[in-house]
Amino acid sequence: MIKKYLLLAGKLFASLLMLCVSLWGGGALWFQVAPFLAVAWGVASLASLVWWWRGSARVLMPWFCAVVLMMGWWSTIKPSHDRVWADDVARMVTGRVQGSAVTLDQVRNFEWRSDADYTQRWEQRQYDLNQLRSVDVALSYWMGPAIAHTLVSFGFADGRYLTFSIEIRKERGESFDAIAGFFKRFETVLIAADERDILRVRTNVRDEDMYLYRLKMPPEVMRSLFLSYLDEGALLKREPRFYNTLTANCTTIIFEMARRIDPGLPLDWRLLASGYLDRYLYDIGALAGKGGFDSLRQQAHITAKARAADKTMDFSDRIRLPR
Repeated sequence: MIKKYLLLAGKLFASLLMLCVSLWGGGALWFQVAPFLAVAWGVASLASLVWWWRGSARVLMPWFCAVVLMMGWWSTIKPSHDRVWADDVARMVTGRVQGSAVTLDQVRNFEWRSDADYTQRWEQRQYDLNQLRSVDVALSYWMGPAIAHTLVSFGFADGRYLTFSIEIRKERGESFDAIAGFFKRFETVLIAADERDILRVRTNVRDEDMYLYRLKMPPEVMRSLFLSYLDEGALLKREPRFYNTLTANCTTIIFEMARRIDPGLPLDWRLLASGYLDRYLYDIGALAGKGGFDSLRQQAHITAKARAADKTMDFSDRIRLPR
């Protein structure tokens, strides 16, 4: 009797595994080839599973062969820099460091009127790392409380702010799809931009809700994190990489960079549910400011201030004014 139940449990586990593989295959075909092939694959997979439960495991051989062929095909899909990119992610930041002086090429400073109406500006800018004074993390909410886009902004003594953002590299006419992000649909790009571009476009043009937190960070760590972004940009420039909604996104890549600086940073589920990243940062003592988390979160809410500041040249100063 026990053997019978063990065999049944094993068959149920194998069926669950088969369903997972079938769902992965269906997603791969849907987003990489054509939806009708994904549907055909799903029907064939379900039929194979039913026939297996009714008969011999031999009926699964064609399905197993198809899975092997699909995995071989999947391994041939490689990321690329050579596509027709959307304008806002068409260029990737590159940098040169000489002592404390950093020269960045392709810093984005668009003038946004709407998501489809903008003036393109890509600029060369220079920064002195000895003048680095602050690091802020911005969380921009676009799909409910659990999901936010994470940006990191560096402030300098001359009043300038430079924001780094790890994003999907959309092709022209493409839009983000979280499910497609699991199936090699988007490459990754590192954008460096003026806050008046990259924060304002999210709050004032795309109607996202944004929070901006000051981080507790000694100068040497600020510098290391800044240089880590340049290293990440150089690596992406040499080796294009696919974005992955779960494992290689705007938050997990930042965490990997930060953990190279501080290996003691703890893993946490909120690194995946990025909308709660601020609470994670508070719990590890990384947020600057006085008061409890609710007070810090209230102070960090900048959406109204960003919309009021709009196109003013002192946008960065205005969004940091106390409430």
